[in-house]
Amino acid sequence: MNHDAYTDDYLAGILQSVKTIALTGASPNPARPSNGVMGYLLSRGYEVIPVNPGQAGKQIQGRTVYARLADIPVPIDMVDVFRASEYLGAVVEEALALRPLPKIIWSQLGVRDDAAAAKAEAVGIQVVMNRCPAIEYPRLIA
Repeated sequence: MNHDAYTDDYLAGILQSVKTIALTGASPNPARPSNGVMGYLLSRGYEVIPVNPGQAGKQIQGRTVYARLADIPVPIDMVDVFRASEYLGAVVEEALALRPLPKIIWSQLGVRDDAAAAKAEAVGIQVVMNRCPAIEYPRLIA
């Protein structure tokens, strides 16, 4: 897939098919982008599960925080990555160990690793990089 350009239909299809989102790099700080995006996604009806090892067991926006993707007790449709590009490969590896596999890995603005994306796509996971669902949703759906 060409990760330099996504069609609106591709992005809208993802946003309309997803129900449960694991948000890696979740922050309890309201000033952090991950916190704002989490709130936005919750307001649009998504089930958002925060992931942050330093906050595990605590609450962010009323949701229990998990240390790792593997700790989440329900299937995940999408992993939304709020981590630097150098960590995307590790997040993909963690996602590849899940059963069932997530359908989508979405990395936030400025986050890109083509090798990690290729690894996910090789097993049928859709990948979006360098985009924000809280920007794309109102542009395409709302």
